[in-house]
Amino acid sequence: MNSHNAKFAFYYLLSLAALIFVALSVGMIIFGIIDSTIIDALTYNSYNSVDGQLKFAISALLIAAPIYYFLSHLINRGLRKKELEIDSPLRRWLTYFIILVASVTILGVFISVINNFLSGELTGRFILKAATMLLIAAAVFSFYFYDIKRLVIKKKDLVLILFASISGFLVLATFVAAWFFVESPQIARAKRLDQIVSNNIYQLEDAVNNYYAEYKVLPSNLDELKNAKNVYYDPKTLVDPETKQPIEYRVDGEKEFSFCATYRAASGDEAQLNTYYGVGKREHVAGYDCVSGQLWIDESVNTAVPVKR
Repeated sequence: MNSHNAKFAFYYLLSLAALIFVALSVGMIIFGIIDSTIIDALTYNSYNSVDGQLKFAISALLIAAPIYYFLSHLINRGLRKKELEIDSPLRRWLTYFIILVASVTILGVFISVINNFLSGELTGRFILKAATMLLIAAAVFSFYFYDIKRLVIKKKDLVLILFASISGFLVLATFVAAWFFVESPQIARAKRLDQIVSNNIYQLEDAVNNYYAEYKVLPSNLDELKNAKNVYYDPKTLVDPETKQPIEYRVDGEKEFSFCATYRAASGDEAQLNTYYGVGKREHVAGYDCVSGQLWIDESVNTAVPVKR
């Protein structure tokens, strides 16, 4: 029994995992670019999902691509040194297993693409995504079917060199292109911190509403919430999570109030997905800005009616 079988079994299985991540990541990046370029009214507010998809794909590609190409090099070198025989049952079984798993994975993605088209996705998007999956499938299957049918292991196999060069260039080009459609880590951090500030404001707004429900008047300042009956809030919501600057509360009228804070970035459609659907100014600009609070008390029945989030 070949003493190297366990090592090469490990190489093949790990290369399979890396291949799946590479193929899916390339597809996800191209899909994300298509979605960002061809705007569909059905997904006008899906910015966060596309951005998250691109970030995951970039991360996966950064790790999986080098591993896949390195393992492919080790496997091919082992074949040249006859550490693994070209007609070895282990090689054939694992190669066909890779083809099987890749086929099932690509088939699943292709079904999802067709399902989205039948659910109303734009024809242009569908055609580009379908073409992407066909090209990825063609690349994977053509390489492994060529590899399994090789009878002689050459030191410089032009087909393998060509495949490695073209596929490597396309993977690198996809990786670079993704950065033009994804926000930078600095902007992402700024938006996440601003979202925490917004969430803090919403919690304080709930506390103000509970105070009004109990006392039928707005609190003159946030200190009055501390010992108020039936008013609960986390003290951490009073400040910016990073700078520790306090969130300012203003009474603008008998039933009008607002909250002010320093934001790192301006809000956009993508930042409004978790906010209230109601009246008042909810967007903000970069820098110091105020947003309107909303009183959702229905005094006619003396109950608190929450606004839909």
